[in-house]
Amino acid sequence: MLHDTQTAEGARNACLSALASRFSASALLAGEEIPERNLQDSSFLPPVRPLAVVRPDTAEGVADAMRICAEHGVPVVPQGGLTGLAGGARPIEGAVVVSLERFTGIEEIDPDSATITVRAGTPLETVQRAADEAGFLIALDLGARGSCQIGGNLATNAGGNRVIRYGMAKEMVLGLEYVLPDGTLVTGLNKMLKNNAGFDLKQLFLGSEGTLGIITRAVLRLYPKPGCTHAAICGLASYADVTELLSRARRGLGPMLSAFEVMWPDYWEAATVRVRGVRAPINGPHGFYVLVEMQGLDAEIDGARFERWIETAFEDGVIEDAAVAQSTADITAFWRTRDAAGEFVTFLGAHAAFDIGLPVPVMDIFAAACREKLATALPDVLSLFYGHIADGNMHVVALIPGAASQPMSEIDAIVYDQVRAFGGTVSAEHGIGLKKRKYLRYTRTEAEMSLMARLKRALDPANLLNPGKVLEAEPE
Repeated sequence: MLHDTQTAEGARNACLSALASRFSASALLAGEEIPERNLQDSSFLPPVRPLAVVRPDTAEGVADAMRICAEHGVPVVPQGGLTGLAGGARPIEGAVVVSLERFTGIEEIDPDSATITVRAGTPLETVQRAADEAGFLIALDLGARGSCQIGGNLATNAGGNRVIRYGMAKEMVLGLEYVLPDGTLVTGLNKMLKNNAGFDLKQLFLGSEGTLGIITRAVLRLYPKPGCTHAAICGLASYADVTELLSRARRGLGPMLSAFEVMWPDYWEAATVRVRGVRAPINGPHGFYVLVEMQGLDAEIDGARFERWIETAFEDGVIEDAAVAQSTADITAFWRTRDAAGEFVTFLGAHAAFDIGLPVPVMDIFAAACREKLATALPDVLSLFYGHIADGNMHVVALIPGAASQPMSEIDAIVYDQVRAFGGTVSAEHGIGLKKRKYLRYTRTEAEMSLMARLKRALDPANLLNPGKVLEAEPE
């Protein structure tokens, strides 16, 4: 055992020496030089100090860092904007973190192909702004847009607010460049919408959470910038009315429907009463609150269409009350009710947060059952339910207000047991990481688990890239 320890320490020292020969002092940080921010992501898991943090500013630098670590048998953990909630970017003791934070920038906008080529460390908001200035839209949008990085968005196959119209992050990727666990740089920056030349290799890395490769560049689809955006906050009496309104939105607004966010009363109260700066646009109480957004082409024509659609739903008794946005400021204020979840840690404290998927018809039944199970086991618990719903995605927040520590494991077990009972998925858009790997079997069959392990072994036989993430045990 002592010999093994000395061998491992020697390998780590040799790796550090080789990295120091390749990278400048500003690009390689070790020991106490490592910033606190690189010790954890946003998962509430305890911080871990890695062996070193390498911050390449080229794709070749990422490949060199991975190759050097592979040659010395030292694990690598990729890091992006560190906004992940599942622990996928949390360091591992003795591992080297490869951070993409210095590899940023927009490399090209091709208006004829309607594509944008970006480096993985570029913040999502920067990509959105560049597309907007060029007269286009990047479809992906989520609350952490200012700090999350596009590489991390793709590595976790992020969802966000407009999946109902544009799909998940992988739907916007035409080409991808990535580094394999042995340090090989694979460049496939395709810009063609139609390209069936062999296997679609990029799909292996989209959503793999940095366990199969490190994304370095991407070619993303651009969409026409909407000519107008319209939104409303609606109060409804029942979940049956929610599903009826969704059906009407799909029929009446068609492809212009860009968001359909549903908030249960417990969430609404927490967002509009407890979170400072969030105002309720409509009076209550109501059984449900729905934010509907439509992106159209012509403000006058499509604005009138949206208002008629709202009025008809009100006249037919589907909607009890509604506030229709009259300005961009109103739309921003409406979205604040939904984005308030991002501030719960400030106003509610540490809590268990869940990103689950369920069949749309059973979501309210699930919420009632889950709320009851939590309250029975933890009488002082506060549970909140909200989500995108139209794409089958619900979020759950649970905590014991004022508790010195939260019973996270107990809460996890209760919620995920209910997810399994209702035929859902333990991750709709946030990934598996560390926090959900023991529950992955609740969602995947044994044959699927075996296939994922085989893919990991094929690409990473030494289990060096983000080991222990997603799959609970090392692949055999």
